Amino acid sequence: MPKRLNATDENFTSTFNAVVAAKRDTEADVSDVVKDIIADVRNRGDEAIIEYTRRFDRFDISENDMRVPVQQIEAAREKCDSDTLKALELAAERIQSFHQRQLPEDLDYRDTQGIRLGYRWTPVRAAGLYVPGGTAAYPSSVLMNGIPAKVAGVDRIVMTVPATEGVLNPLVLAAAQIIGIDEVYKIGGAQAVAALAYGTVSIQAVDKIVGPGNIYVATAKQQVYGAVGIDMIAGPSEILIVADDQNDPSWIAADLLSQAEHDTSAQSILITDSESFAVAVENALNKQMSALPRKAIAQKSWEQNGTIIIVKKLSDAVPLIDQLAPEHLELAVEDADQIAAQVRNAGAIFIGRNTPEAVGDYIAGPNHVLPTARSARFSSGLGVLDFMKRSTFVNCDEASLKTIGSEIITLAEAEGLDAHARSVSIRLKQKNS
Repeated sequence: MPKRLNATDENFTSTFNAVVAAKRDTEADVSDVVKDIIADVRNRGDEAIIEYTRRFDRFDISENDMRVPVQQIEAAREKCDSDTLKALELAAERIQSFHQRQLPEDLDYRDTQGIRLGYRWTPVRAAGLYVPGGTAAYPSSVLMNGIPAKVAGVDRIVMTVPATEGVLNPLVLAAAQIIGIDEVYKIGGAQAVAALAYGTVSIQAVDKIVGPGNIYVATAKQQVYGAVGIDMIAGPSEILIVADDQNDPSWIAADLLSQAEHDTSAQSILITDSESFAVAVENALNKQMSALPRKAIAQKSWEQNGTIIIVKKLSDAVPLIDQLAPEHLELAVEDADQIAAQVRNAGAIFIGRNTPEAVGDYIAGPNHVLPTARSARFSSGLGVLDFMKRSTFVNCDEASLKTIGSEIITLAEAEGLDAHARSVSIRLKQKNS
């Protein structure tokens, strides 16, 4: 059974804090295994990747067929349902339109001392996109990770996708073709992350790695960080729904299940001010769950991590939201905008009764790669800026250096850095000679 909390209970604070602090990712520590795989790929390159692909993905691969031919990527469209392709193309258009608006402007000005200051934005040279593969198909992941890189102006975008028993899902390849990714390798796991980070004879190294994966992929990204950039270390998915009793209980139940079906470690939380509505939602959820193809996953997730919280009034939900810092926040209430304006910590906010979280997963436009495990307290979802970096610049002429030179010398000498001070004083003396 899901946890049931009431904000009026004496022990509410301690029980709520336990929900906040609960560790849901119970998978075994694979850091040593991943460390060995990464070291092996660094030492033996393609040879190691071939062996790991044979072992984990159960098919033989060589240096010559590691990369998916462009013709195969283009031909994948013919194997896809036409309606699904149209939906993918619409999603791509909307995602591009939203992310295009994220492009930053450079800054260039002279201050009152005559010093030219500013910064300029430049894209990373190459980005690696990890896409889960096997029997699953995540074309939306291709769009959400690849389009921001394209908009940022990344020159080279590389995609790796595991091909269990040598089979690649045509929808994933079609998504790559739609957004113009033609460098695709049919490898996965920690070995793919290592290849992207350090390079092999067949695969050139990249500057940043993004994209979701299992515990081996997440751990590998964590271990190669520093050699390359990464987007984030994603944990199990989560949704927090704040809802009043003016909603159809079956709608809210469906939204809670939309996260529960992801993974047994996923978390679905309902906050409401109506006990009777909470009961109605739970009844509707149990009825819907019985018909889900992924019932076993959703049921375990709901029973282990599901939580229902009753508050006296809906405004009391705001501090609870900020403490939970959810990946997805739905506000299915009358004054949704007012509550949304008060929220500080959330990966993405879905405002109003007719905005289920699934809208954001596929078509809306904002990115669905979002901070989990309370990291929305200090980080944001994936975007164009994740594929760009900012270089500041300073330009002094003789006169402007003179206006601030003595203060630089004073501060450098106060820190005991005489060469710093001399690098300025020597110029000032030359100008005065």
